[in-house]
Amino acid sequence: MSSKPKLFLHNHPVSSYAQKVRIALREKGIDFDYTTPKGLGSGHGAPTLDPINPRVEVPALEDGNFKIFDSTVILAYIEDKYPEKPLLPKNPQARATARMIEDVCDNEYEAVNWTYAEIAWAERATGEHAQRLIAGVKQQTAEIQAWLSEKLGEQQYFCGDEFSYADVCVAPMLNRSVNYGFGPVEGSPLQLWHARIKERPSVKATFEEMEEGAKVMSKGMKAMFTEGPNKRQYRSHRLEMMVKLGGIDVVIEGLKRDNIRFGWPSADL
Repeated sequence: MSSKPKLFLHNHPVSSYAQKVRIALREKGIDFDYTTPKGLGSGHGAPTLDPINPRVEVPALEDGNFKIFDSTVILAYIEDKYPEKPLLPKNPQARATARMIEDVCDNEYEAVNWTYAEIAWAERATGEHAQRLIAGVKQQTAEIQAWLSEKLGEQQYFCGDEFSYADVCVAPMLNRSVNYGFGPVEGSPLQLWHARIKERPSVKATFEEMEEGAKVMSKGMKAMFTEGPNKRQYRSHRLEMMVKLGGIDVVIEGLKRDNIRFGWPSADL
């Protein structure tokens, strides 16, 4: 009797997008292997990832000979292939709410968290300039958390009484804020939600991986990117957030130093 090939995830422990996928796979009880590709994020290529994802980003998933990338696409695929324990609710309005929450988290919330790392970890700005940018990060974080709090209301989870797709999507983004010290107000429904979900085995394992990875990244990003030979990728939503918060000179300086880059398709300028 032949068995299904084990899924293989191209991963990074700190990537919020990869965390989404790991939580979903674990929540659904799907066996998988994973590793961080060599060269990931350097701007100089990642040999095992290049043929799978032209963006050279994680997560990317291999299911035998079938290969896909993008966390939203991957979550949709595993929902379709492994329907036994669905994460998306059946109610059309709840499904739409879950997808809307995912979109906000993937675009706005991730970009805010990413901007903080560029300033606090990579030290692309210092002194008063850094303080202004971090103040902007805190303000944006508070606005997004207020919106999420409204969507959560008094429910146990974002789509009702059961942990589901929306919770998977919020979990890594909100936890990153908590890691930075910008978590929800103590005792608020959103803070209690975070305390509740982080005890789930799928989330607990993923958060522990993130915290270990963050210890390394927070100490190494300045040497890797701001001072080193690597090029940090400024995707569209992240670039917009940096500029919106007053960091246009961070972008200009990075271009001068040739230590930032933009995504695929590449331009030969």
